[in-house]
Amino acid sequence: MSLDGLVVEPRHNPVDYERAAFGTSWSDTDGNGCNQRDDVLLRDAVPGSTKVGQQGGCAHDVLAGTWHDPYTGATLTFDDLKDLHQAQGVQIDHVVPLAEAWASGADQWTPERRRQFANDLDELLAVDGHANMSKGDGDSAAWRPRKDYQCLYATRWIAVKTTWKLAIDLSEKEALAQMLTYC
Repeated sequence: MSLDGLVVEPRHNPVDYERAAFGTSWSDTDGNGCNQRDDVLLRDAVPGSTKVGQQGGCAHDVLAGTWHDPYTGATLTFDDLKDLHQAQGVQIDHVVPLAEAWASGADQWTPERRRQFANDLDELLAVDGHANMSKGDGDSAAWRPRKDYQCLYATRWIAVKTTWKLAIDLSEKEALAQMLTYC
């Protein structure tokens, strides 16, 4: 997977984007009884730091833990993720935001393909809530993580766009190329 392997197209901004086009948030697409949010929280937590409980068919409903936010470098520790304020402190980011995917080709996908994309574990990352809100729907030209993470961010962005056959625009390609210089 390389930057040069991606299709470069002029940016288009479809006016009909709606988050709901990607299905309901946090499905259990891998059939393990837990939604993708809990799967990502467990996967991305500092090993041994999580407290989990049983919720319905989910044996690892994440209740507490510690995460190292790759975007800011901050350490995030929460003791009650059932508290909305704490739950908002660690969010699950779509590395390639859904609106960006929509503008890059997902507007042509079936609803099922969009749902799969929105819940793809390779596309999801546990991050600081404020950083995720700051990133919003920005592409790689509009938002960047801290310098020490830009190489991995660009690599992951390229992998997601390659896997899902999404296009990039010229400003996105230039930003990714610059971030790859930190590798």
